[in-house]
Amino acid sequence: MKIIVAPDSFKGSLSAVEVSNSIHLGIKRVFPQAEVLQLPVADGGEGTMDTLVSATGGEKREATVVGPLGNKVEASYGILGDGETCVIEMASASGLALIPDGKLSPLKATTYGTGQLIKKALDDGFSSFILALGGSATNDGGAGMLQALGLNILDEQSKPIAYGGGELNKVTKIEMESFDERIKGCQFLIASDVQNPFIGSEGASHIFGPQKGATPDMVRLLDQNMDHWANEIEKVTGIQLHELPGAGAAGGIGGAFLAFFPSKMKRGIDIVLEHTGLIDSLKGTDLVITGEGQVDLQTASGKTPMGVAQAAHRENIPTVIIAGSVGEGVEILYQFGVVSVSSIINRPLTLRESMKNADVLLTTSAEQVVRSFFHHRLHREGGIYIEN
Repeated sequence: MKIIVAPDSFKGSLSAVEVSNSIHLGIKRVFPQAEVLQLPVADGGEGTMDTLVSATGGEKREATVVGPLGNKVEASYGILGDGETCVIEMASASGLALIPDGKLSPLKATTYGTGQLIKKALDDGFSSFILALGGSATNDGGAGMLQALGLNILDEQSKPIAYGGGELNKVTKIEMESFDERIKGCQFLIASDVQNPFIGSEGASHIFGPQKGATPDMVRLLDQNMDHWANEIEKVTGIQLHELPGAGAAGGIGGAFLAFFPSKMKRGIDIVLEHTGLIDSLKGTDLVITGEGQVDLQTASGKTPMGVAQAAHRENIPTVIIAGSVGEGVEILYQFGVVSVSSIINRPLTLRESMKNADVLLTTSAEQVVRSFFHHRLHREGGIYIEN
């Protein structure tokens, strides 16, 4: 018997590796001799760099950069096991997790540190990049990132604008002369599931601004400023970001990459599955187990469980999902080879209790899932289930 365990993290509780270990333990309680292949994954958000580095036997390098609020932070970028591909996780330099509680500042938050990480990798000789955009604290349209790479973004006094989306309305000129020429000779693969445009009711500011601390008034201001910024970008590049799908990713940095970099976007989960070897490992697999903290209708938009299930479904392999909690709309997942979705909660618990005991709950849940799924291949012998 072969079972693949390929979960994402349970955010705020367990890493993807820890989730995988807990599920593995539950399987082994039922099938001590089973072949269990652990392939913890991510969908392009936080944890993507660690997942790819670990799966390929790569390494990480540290750098001190400008954080989202302008202070110095310690960030890192990854190098895949091929020694040639650099993975930059935006959250490492410009993420929400770097901002203390109560200090969110969407008008001032900058992507400058992300640009510094890219420059550091360029200085180290890399030309192939994977950029994971999840978990950003910013709404500056990628302006800070571009400034760190030498783009001159100037106001009417021909002075560089300050950090943040609140400054974008001041842009009157973009000078390309000092923009890092090495970028033209590189390849940038953008890991993002977001299809939101740069501006408008479905754009970066309206959809993602509130989770970064933007009030309704701030959202309107940021959207107006992003519109102005898109106009200025179009003057220089000829590219219209305003309604371009994916341009609104990570506060608009997706648009900056599409306009100024030789880049293409791809679902984060597909990039991760390719590099972790899950697809190649599916042959001969009886069951795939995946999961994440919350599974609901949004999961079908390309989050980890959906991507894993789709890959398994193409090989006619069933998938079960184990989640911290199960919301509405999960029925759509059954169209893609998912045979069941279950929560780890097995008794009345507070959120704090369930997060604190997630490892034990996961192990118990995995055991029950496996017992149920393989009931027809088992018989009871001395209280231990053994495969026929």
